[in-house]
Amino acid sequence: MTNEQMIERIEQLKVAKEELLQQIHKVIIGQDEVIEQLLIGLFAGGHMLIEGVPGLAKTLLISTLAKALNLSFGRIQFTPDLMPSDITGSDILVGSSTEREFRYIKGPIFANIILADEINRTPPKTQAALLQAMQEYSVSSGNQTRALPLPFIVMATQNPIEQEGTYPLPEAQLDRFMFHVQIDYPDRETELQIVKSTTTDQKVEIQSLLDAEKILAAQAAVRGLPLADHVLQYAVDLARSTRPNSPEASESVRKWISWGAGPRASQNLILAAKARAALDGRLSPSEEDVRQVAKPVLSHRILLSFTAEAEGVSTRDIIQELIGAKS
Repeated sequence: MTNEQMIERIEQLKVAKEELLQQIHKVIIGQDEVIEQLLIGLFAGGHMLIEGVPGLAKTLLISTLAKALNLSFGRIQFTPDLMPSDITGSDILVGSSTEREFRYIKGPIFANIILADEINRTPPKTQAALLQAMQEYSVSSGNQTRALPLPFIVMATQNPIEQEGTYPLPEAQLDRFMFHVQIDYPDRETELQIVKSTTTDQKVEIQSLLDAEKILAAQAAVRGLPLADHVLQYAVDLARSTRPNSPEASESVRKWISWGAGPRASQNLILAAKARAALDGRLSPSEEDVRQVAKPVLSHRILLSFTAEAEGVSTRDIIQELIGAKS
């Protein structure tokens, strides 16, 4: 890709961001930071885990984004009795009594955007059905491996306040998510607008803007952005500073963290920083881009110690301290 082509694609991506925001805000009021994180994850090609209490429009936000994109969309409602084959599909015996054959029936995972609704409501066996898909973009059934359509992005939701009937996601699966996006309550003025706009009979039309080819081209442009050495070193050092056994670890990290972020976190810090820069129309990410994406990238990859839990210290508190120490 020539420099002129790169500049053109980044400019197109900046315009696409504004158009997508316009469509999403027809339905979603506020939540600007959350929407920005979803768009960063989309164009960085990463999966996202969205967490928030009931009624904060997690599912609506994802479905609205899917409508604004001319992509196939699959929704999977995770329940305790959901089986892996309900997600990936299975071989079904079809035909007459004399001529029968197995035919593979694709599951809902064969779509560009997957809404894994309340992912922590299904047992680990079923959650694991997503692992191969999220990492390798393929699904194995019987003795065959089938490729998933690209782009392929899983956007999962979970409720943080309900414990009964839920199954915490294993660390290996959490690490597959680029972002852990946390949605909080809106402020008073935003809530007034939400209630006013959603209690009328007005219908909203969402326009589809981008197709699979354009999104793949945008993701390629994001990966192709040049990266300064000092930004690369900053991202790697930030991820390494979360590991209690690392020489870079501070005293508070050794006290509060049992297990830190792995190399995939460093990779995702860079990819997310590149996507953030590209969405702003910039041709190279900065250390500030890394700082801005650090919390959603690192928070679910850090395992707190008993001391931190006893003292009420959160992963985001620790990340903020590390960002401040390295600024």
